[in-house]
Amino acid sequence: MMDAFERFGLVINDHIVRTPVAIASMAGIVDASYVLPRTEHIGAAFIGGYSIDEPTMEAAAAIAASGDRKEFLYTDPVEELTAQIKKLKKSPVVTGINLRGSSPRSFSEIASAFGDTVVYEVDAHCRQESMVAAGAGEHYLQKPGDLIAVVKTLKAAEVTVSVKMRVGVAADDRALVRKLWSAGADILHVDLMDTGSAKLRQIRNSSPLMIIANNSINTFDRMREMLSHGADLVSLARRSDERTLAGLDAAITRYADEEGWYNSPKQLCRGGDIRALAFCCMPVKECPLIPTLARIGIPKEEYIHLKLDSVKNTPLEAGDHTCFGSLAWCCKTSSPCMFRDMTLAQIGLKNKEYMHRKHELSDTIMNRVFHDIPSDESC
Repeated sequence: MMDAFERFGLVINDHIVRTPVAIASMAGIVDASYVLPRTEHIGAAFIGGYSIDEPTMEAAAAIAASGDRKEFLYTDPVEELTAQIKKLKKSPVVTGINLRGSSPRSFSEIASAFGDTVVYEVDAHCRQESMVAAGAGEHYLQKPGDLIAVVKTLKAAEVTVSVKMRVGVAADDRALVRKLWSAGADILHVDLMDTGSAKLRQIRNSSPLMIIANNSINTFDRMREMLSHGADLVSLARRSDERTLAGLDAAITRYADEEGWYNSPKQLCRGGDIRALAFCCMPVKECPLIPTLARIGIPKEEYIHLKLDSVKNTPLEAGDHTCFGSLAWCCKTSSPCMFRDMTLAQIGLKNKEYMHRKHELSDTIMNRVFHDIPSDESC
């Protein structure tokens, strides 16, 4: 598992994630029996959705009775979840449980039963009318104050919290994301619907939370698009067959081993998110860098000192013959640059290690951008 950590650097709920490929919940389908045959090709799985109180269990029964879709039906959610979690206990996959509850108390009772053994995913995603009417699913995006209360209740139990959400339902996705960060959420599991990478970039630029991108991500090109705009992992639902999962796992592993930064962003001037500040040059010309710095509240002088101080006594400090005298200002290896490449050759720094170092620089910049947790604004 150390190879996986060196390759991807992903940790969820104190467990190393072996690959940034996950299975998303599908009601009535994704349980332990669904996950186990696929564990060789995934790093995390969110089983469910599981209804955990009387209103949502009644809604699930109504949905199943209509014949529109499958649901997990049972009389005791703790008993059912105990059985499912037990089956996955010896699996190397990080287990998340996607939960549909209508009150903070319902989630608290589940957290009391299982403690920190799993990731608790609040289902703010389901749009079935009966589930929304029960106070679950998209109800939480329409009434974000209720969602924040659930997240805070779960965090009071000292567990890892994910929120599964659709974009375009809340009044302001970016504002909601910042409130979820303030409330203590750890993961955003984002169904991008048809919005694609532009919405993902907005979310990445709004908080430092781990992001799992979801919806129609079943090719490597699509996966790389999501990773290069801010995702840490991608998840699959309907296309989570073993062949597709194996292909994505193999492709991203090969890419990481060759390139050094598996989810490196596009450069800022090409539509990248703010992680790409690690590749930006000095703020001396009109380009997307200057308005980006203004938007995130970092003066140009501070940005210059931040990058130069961050690379001191590292290989990125070198580069007398580069455009601005240091590799700190150089672009990613996918962009041709004779001066950068000449410097890398002179100091014996391979492209993969260069990208590793840029990843570290990006993390430092992100820590500065998101140093202060936003105040707990009313919802």
